[in-house]
Amino acid sequence: MRVLGIETSCDETGVAIYDSEQGLLGDALYSQIDMHAEYGGVVPELASRDHVRKLLPLVREVLEQAGLEKSGLDAIAYTSGPGLIGALMVGASTARSMAFGLGIPAIGVHHMEGHLLAPMLEDNPPAFPFVALLVSGGHTQLVRVDGIGEYELLGESLDDAAGEAFDKAAKMLGLDYPGGPEVARLAQQGDVSRFRFPRPMTDRPGLDFSFSGLKTFTLNTANSLRDADGRLDDRSRADIAAAFESAVVDTLAIKCRRALQQTGLRQLIIAGGVSANRRLRERLDEMVRKERAKLFYARPQFCTDNGAMIAYAGCQRLLAGQHSDLAIRVRPRWPMDTLPPL
Repeated sequence: MRVLGIETSCDETGVAIYDSEQGLLGDALYSQIDMHAEYGGVVPELASRDHVRKLLPLVREVLEQAGLEKSGLDAIAYTSGPGLIGALMVGASTARSMAFGLGIPAIGVHHMEGHLLAPMLEDNPPAFPFVALLVSGGHTQLVRVDGIGEYELLGESLDDAAGEAFDKAAKMLGLDYPGGPEVARLAQQGDVSRFRFPRPMTDRPGLDFSFSGLKTFTLNTANSLRDADGRLDDRSRADIAAAFESAVVDTLAIKCRRALQQTGLRQLIIAGGVSANRRLRERLDEMVRKERAKLFYARPQFCTDNGAMIAYAGCQRLLAGQHSDLAIRVRPRWPMDTLPPL
């Protein structure tokens, strides 16, 4: 089965074609980062308009990569939530219209299920069951995964997601958007031992997260070091970035270790934009070795939003006989544990 995948949940337009027998045949991505950087964050209306402008050219591009005509597609998968409602509507309406015109099925895919299954695109994918850490700008969750659609939420952030905390810390330090990669780059130049930041909610049992207090601690630390004109010297900025990143990474690693111990599972996957963070991967690699477990993650281009993960996730559900009706439905909020199993 050859499935066209369309991802338009936020500020990146992703399109890919996945073949259930041959694997990924084509993949293209357009990022709106430069446009939104001027505003310091995503402007929903501008994001929707840019998806309209770029989506069909990207569809043509991946068809050319795959050496296919539109008639060679067997189905279309699209992100139907969660995300920005206008951005989701662009992808959903395009996908449904194409599917109707071609006389093929279409299916709406949960954005975070796409992220969760992205490591399956690698040469040595994990086998079910496993623990998944979904960590992005909008989500920080630990999930027990027994199969596609068989999800048990173990813990989640009670306030800011880790990726959102990275972006807000970046603003405090005067860094550009998107903040996560900028904080990580600056942290490489910093002295991680100069400041000791808290590891939130690690001194109590449970698998939930909280990053709002860490964000406040970062702001107070930065403000205490500013000069009379409100400026922060470069050395302090780098040291704060290093301390902040270390605190987030340690917190995530501690909770992941607890999740493995609580479930008795020996496979951990990390997915979502923050899973591309080098320090996080190194820390979790170290942790799983001590726990005699294994760590899996997608290559960097499949950690952020992309069409390949949507095409793969949609393909698995389509092969199981699932599909969406003709109505165009999107869900800005959509709990993943409400998804049906295969």
